[in-house]
Amino acid sequence: MGRMPSAESTPASVHDSDPVRPTKDDEVSRNGSEFIGGPLGRRALLGTSWWTPVRVIALVAIGVFALGLVQKAPCYNGGWFFGASSQYTHACYSDIPHLYQGRGFADGLVPYFDKLPGDMQYLEYPVLTGVFMEVAAWLTPGSGSIQHQEQWYWMVNAGMLMVCAAVIVVCVSRTHARRPWDGLLVALAPAFALTATINWDLLAVALTASAMLMWARSRSLAFGVLLGLATAAKLYPVFLLGPLFVLCWRAGKWRDFGKALAGTVVSWLVVNLPVMYFASDGWSKFYTFSKERGVDFGSFWLIMAQNSTDPLSTETVNVLATLLVLLCCVGIAALALTAPRRPRFAQLAFLIVAAFILTNKVYSPQYVLWLVPLAVLARPKWRDFLIWQACEVAYFLGIWMYLAYTTSGNAHKGLPTDGYHWAIGLHLMGTAYLCAMVLRDILMPERDVVRRAGDDDPSGGVLDGAEDVFVLGPAAHPPRHAAHFDGPVEWGSDREGTDGSL
Repeated sequence: MGRMPSAESTPASVHDSDPVRPTKDDEVSRNGSEFIGGPLGRRALLGTSWWTPVRVIALVAIGVFALGLVQKAPCYNGGWFFGASSQYTHACYSDIPHLYQGRGFADGLVPYFDKLPGDMQYLEYPVLTGVFMEVAAWLTPGSGSIQHQEQWYWMVNAGMLMVCAAVIVVCVSRTHARRPWDGLLVALAPAFALTATINWDLLAVALTASAMLMWARSRSLAFGVLLGLATAAKLYPVFLLGPLFVLCWRAGKWRDFGKALAGTVVSWLVVNLPVMYFASDGWSKFYTFSKERGVDFGSFWLIMAQNSTDPLSTETVNVLATLLVLLCCVGIAALALTAPRRPRFAQLAFLIVAAFILTNKVYSPQYVLWLVPLAVLARPKWRDFLIWQACEVAYFLGIWMYLAYTTSGNAHKGLPTDGYHWAIGLHLMGTAYLCAMVLRDILMPERDVVRRAGDDDPSGGVLDGAEDVFVLGPAAHPPRHAAHFDGPVEWGSDREGTDGSL
């Protein structure tokens, strides 16, 4: 198919000297800035201090992460070790101290190679996460009581996860070069702080955020290597290859996609092959456990199962959930090829991971960490972000109160089943709401706050400002407002007849 007019705007590089100030266009950001003296004035001197936006945001993230650690304090000396439900009533549960002994780290067992006593015969985490857990075990003092060791293990992991959190906010702040202050959304996200030390998900999130930064810098191979490592730590990052494939198809960037795919496959194999070869049973445990795991917390499948006299079997749910996520993939691919302007990479990355979360048979509260950086890059709008975060905090409290109810016997302390179903519903509605906002931005690009500031796709790397070579349907005949032109972009300006709200 021959080259055709692009629906893209001026590349971001034209505007590099003009950073975007969120307090200028975002009402919530502007009002919130009153706590620190108000919005920047027109004559403010920028770039003249050691306190650059990225450094400020990194320090804020570390401070908020530390507050998340304080929130776990009631469990540190009590809830993790004494009483069946106190770690739930205080909402301070964490897998980390429980799995120190439960997965053989206290006894020096090697993950994947040494069989574990009990029902879980091998570590049920991907290889790179297992390496992270093992390194933390090496750094944990082996003397003292088992409680003392588990406390140390949690603290060591918390320190390592704090580094991951700092990497995430730095990468998000740098991915959109003109929008460093968007990283503050990640740093201040309440659900991020509350769930950061429940499990080891931040490792995969940090690697994924690093990969996104490399793609934004047009370093396709480095993106692939980091994405492969992220997939070796958690499964969800591999979904990003789908949107990238369709966007590169639309822009004709096959060479860059090939390098990204090669880097992903090779780095994933480098991590996994040794364990696959020498400890195949242990290596496959993550995949067999994921397949055999029944309907679990946080999913709409659980609501259906608990309200049914004849719930669906695990095999049926696996098939239906797979079909649903494949249907979402087809829809996102169609959207990418038919939208009036080529969607931004971060927008489709957020949508595909959100689709996986919404259709999956389990939603652990820490899974929100997967979406936070992608949500900030896809829709850096404080109001919508905070609405979604409020729903996620409600779910965070809801699951622990439900577990308190189910583990407190006749005392029935906490949230009954019906109340927990409402908490699940809030999580689903909040995520769906943010997806709807991103979809609207794609279909009505003049509403996209990133493009209204004059950028095309600042996280798109080689896709940023590229012409289309293959489109379908409406994209082949873009409306007048989506056509390519060489002048400065003024999406959402007064002459467009919109105030850019929402």
